[in-house]
Formats: sequence, structure tokens, C-alpha cells
Amino acid sequence: MYTRENADTFIAECKYLLKEEYRLTFHLMSEFGWMNDPNGFVYYNGEYHMFYQHYPYQPVWGPMHWGHAVSDDLMKWKHLPVALAPDQAYDRDGCFSGSAIERDGKLYLMYTGHLITGPNKDLDYCQNQNIAVSEDGIRFEKLTSNPVIGPEQIPAGLSQKDFRDPKVFERDGVYYVVLGSNDGQGNGLILMYRSMDLVSWSLVGEIARSDGKLGDNWECPDLFELGGHDVLIMSPQRMPAQGDDYHNLHSTTYMVGRLNIEQSSFQYDRYEPVDCGFDFYAPQTTIDEKGRRIIIGWMETWEQEIPTQLGHYWAGAMTMPREVVLQGELLLFKPLEETKNYRHNAFEASDIYLSGAKDMEVSGDCYELEVVFKAEQTEEFGLKLRVYGEEETVLSYRQEEGIFRFNRDKSGIGLGGERRTSVELKDGLLALSIFVDKSSVEVFIQGGEKVMTGRIYPGTDSLGILAYAEGECTIVSFKKWDIR
Repeated sequence: MYTRENADTFIAECKYLLKEEYRLTFHLMSEFGWMNDPNGFVYYNGEYHMFYQHYPYQPVWGPMHWGHAVSDDLMKWKHLPVALAPDQAYDRDGCFSGSAIERDGKLYLMYTGHLITGPNKDLDYCQNQNIAVSEDGIRFEKLTSNPVIGPEQIPAGLSQKDFRDPKVFERDGVYYVVLGSNDGQGNGLILMYRSMDLVSWSLVGEIARSDGKLGDNWECPDLFELGGHDVLIMSPQRMPAQGDDYHNLHSTTYMVGRLNIEQSSFQYDRYEPVDCGFDFYAPQTTIDEKGRRIIIGWMETWEQEIPTQLGHYWAGAMTMPREVVLQGELLLFKPLEETKNYRHNAFEASDIYLSGAKDMEVSGDCYELEVVFKAEQTEEFGLKLRVYGEEETVLSYRQEEGIFRFNRDKSGIGLGGERRTSVELKDGLLALSIFVDKSSVEVFIQGGEKVMTGRIYPGTDSLGILAYAEGECTIVSFKKWDIR
């Protein structure tokens, strides 16, 4: 039987097996085993709490537990005991994704109970919503009245099995929760319920549905207010590619609009990708004591082999936290100020003429770069990171196309491929803020107008940093800091 105590004991006894080669320095990972979606991201009792989908026994997806970690600054994390295990009749096959909210000083977790109902675990299942409560933010007790929302509360005509990932929030003294689902006909959708006490819930209605281009099932919805608007972030499954966007198996998108609770609708005019790279899914946001809206995603992609699953005893990590800022009808995603506290060994250069390749005479595997290029007459320019021998990770921009590329075909033992996104120069300038952490690269483009995230697995000697141009351009400024 799965229990929290058994999970904690197993982790403590087996941590010595971990291989450190690709372990990240300033990103949250599990102590052992498998990690996927961020859950219950909340600022509570003066700390950031992050829970996460967790199978502690192997670095593969299994009956889901909730791992738990806390941080003062979202850069360094401390692991706490496993918060939830699939130990009840209503969640015996997994405590799936959910969220957290504070009420009367207590921390409430709302999560999906997963039940396999037949011989095919991928097709035969049902799901329900449950509550666990803690007085101290560490030890959680499940309500005896669980499930608090059962399958009988799913509207007729919708999927009777895909009903998951509750994100709970309070508005005007009332609690609401949004849940991901679909109509059984290839269109994802979002359901909303309301409660006065987090225990008794009633249906508000279906607030949004795919137009046929937004995937066949919607997961991990997150609905919040920002700058006088409502924002819906969700993760559509099997969304078809649209131009250079949405080329991963499952994607993440956002809409800025207006929630009308009385009419049970979320109205929006457009949708945009949250991240344009390889590895970003199922993000969750919270608001902190500074009033910032902060987002963190799972820094992996489903149904792809992860190199650390083979003999490293761990798999999965979270992205860097990013501040969400509303600019007009679009969102910017920016690194947090806290990252600057971990800068060491500053290097700075400016007004560098660039034609061909140039070794930047700095190196590393855990660092931050701030680079501004002036495009001038060049056809293509960019950076090559984690360079040694044949290995390199290439970030490039082609001026005529207006396309930025992240290419990892030569990035090491992991999967290759390229992701592209359209970027406009500003007065001929391209500004990049890049964070490299052992086996990850996160690129913030033009002040967070676009972000691209990817996992890479180069050799330990691959530390070089090159700049290059096909034609002639200028590096207006180049700044590097080690992060530790």
C-alpha cells in the first residue's frame, strides 16, 4: 500500500543512488524518482510552497503522490515530507494535479482522485475532486467527506472521465474552482464550480471551449486577475501546430479576457503561447506578498525519453519562476529580481564588432547572460552555448525572416530539434536574457515578450560560449555572471 511514510522512508534510504551529473543548481527537482506538474503553488506563512506530481519509487510516471518543497526566494528549495499519497478508495490510483489556498490560517489542498475502472488504464478511468487540510502547512489530512466534487456533478454531454486539475481561487468572498475537461468530440473545455466553504460545491457552468484548433482536452487551467483583466492559462493536449507555434505534443497557452460568472463565460479575442521552446507544460501561478503574479511550469515534455531516467534515478524539474506582467493585451514573462542575488564572477564587454565566430573567453555550465545585439547588415547572428568539439546549443536570429531559433541538434545525449518564434527587433536591437543550469536553457527575448525553454544534456567538458554572425553586426553589450 502507498503511504506518505513509506515514500519518505524510501527516499531517505535511496537518495545516495542519485547521479549528480545533470542535477540543476537553481531549479526545483524531486529528491528521488519522478516529478511532473507543479501543484499547490502558494505563498503561505512567509514561504513559497510548491507541491508537485511525484512518483518517489522510480524515475517513471506511476501512481501519483504529492511531493512538497518550500523556498524563501524561489531559487533555493528545501524538501518537506510527502504531502499526499494514493491511500484512499477515492484516490487509490493517483493523487492527480490540483492547487492550494489559505483559509482561516489553514492550508487547503484541492486535488484530483484518479481511479482505474477497467483493464485498459489509458482508457478506463474516472476522476473526482478532493480536499486535504493542514494546520502547519506540512502534515495534511484528507476530509472524511471526500470526494467534494464527484462524477455525478459533471454536466451531461461532456467527458465522464476527463475531469481534473482543480485550480481554486477566491473572489468577492466566494470560492471558485476551474477544472479541465473535454466534450468527448475532440474539443477541450473548462468547467467552473463555486463554494462558500471549500467543501460543498455547485456547478457554475462551462466557461470556455476549444474552437477546434485548441486541442482535444484541456489540462491544468489557471484563472486569475491581472491589471484589471482576467487571464486564463491552460495546457491543451494534442493541439495542432500553428505556424511556428505549438510544435510540442502538448502545449500551454494563455488568453487575456473577461470572466462573466453570471453568464458562465470567459470571453477572449486571441490566444498566445506561454513558452515557445521544447519543455514547458502545466504551469501554475500564485500571487506573493509583494503583489507579484508568479508562474512556474514543468520543464519537460510528455512521451519523450528523459536521459536521467536511465541510471540517474531522477527525472523532471520545474522551470525558473517568472513574473507575469500585463502589457496591453499581451503578457510578458520576466525573470525575478531574486535571481540577481546569486550572481558571482561578473564579466562585461561592450561594442564588440562581430563577423564570423568569436570565442567570448568565458565559459560555464551554470550562469546568466545578458546580451544585446545590433543587427546592422548581418543575415544571421547569435550565440552558441555549452560548446566543446561537436557539441553546441545554438540560439540564432535571422533578420530577413524575423525568426529566432533555439536549436539543440548537437546539444548532447538528449533529444534534438529546433523551435522557432517570430521576434521584432527594436531600433535594430535584439536583447536576450539567458539562464543556463547544467541541463537546461531558458531564453527571455526582448524583455520577456517571448520565452523559450529547453532541456539539454551535453558532456561535462562542453562549457564554451561563442558568438557568431553571418555578415557584420555589433554586440552592444555582453554580460555574464556565474550562478551559485
